[in-house]
Amino acid sequence: MAKHIALIEDEAAIRENYKAFLQGQGYEISTYESRPDALSGMRQRLPDMAVIDIGLKDEIEGGFDLCRELRQMAPHLPILFLTARDSELDAISGLRLGADDYLTKDISLPHLSARITALFRRLDALNQPREEDNRLQRSQLLMDLDRFHASWQEQPLELTLTEFWIVHALAKHPGHVKNRQQLMDAASVVLDDNTITSHIKRIRRKFNQIDSAFDAIQTVYGMGYRWHQPGTGD
Repeated sequence: MAKHIALIEDEAAIRENYKAFLQGQGYEISTYESRPDALSGMRQRLPDMAVIDIGLKDEIEGGFDLCRELRQMAPHLPILFLTARDSELDAISGLRLGADDYLTKDISLPHLSARITALFRRLDALNQPREEDNRLQRSQLLMDLDRFHASWQEQPLELTLTEFWIVHALAKHPGHVKNRQQLMDAASVVLDDNTITSHIKRIRRKFNQIDSAFDAIQTVYGMGYRWHQPGTGD
């Protein structure tokens, strides 16, 4: 069955161009030109991925608001921003809201297709049955790869797809320092240093909402990040 992508873009010519290309790649595409239309449509039928512009009609940051609403509706839905706005602040803002990727419209259509494929590959990997190694426990962290579920102190962590794989990469080998490239490889995504930092801050904040004393994700300056397992020396 074809993957279903919701494309939210307010400029008709651009919207139809992306729609035609992605349909040619074998995807089913639903298009929306405004945040209210998109929200209404996705409440009736949730897509497999949402590709969102930031500025939507009269809402300068309508895409950000839509991302926030979708995260509440579907915490694990892959979300990709595709926008003409190329400022670092916008990219960081989008990722802090829970987007899995942030692209600017000057990228080529094949590059866009590759990034969408990478996001779907990560989602498919989570849904593959596993005979072993499908649960990871580190101290009070429990990760279930079959159900794409993570918890801390038996309370659920609402991690995005990218965040889930970053935490898994760190916790799988406590004490081992993971650099930016290793975290990108684990999450199958291309991110810059500031974006990785933004993801780590967001992840820590989610742990801290459950446990204000959480400090298992440590920064190793100039090298990367590691998972600290109390009582093990790591």
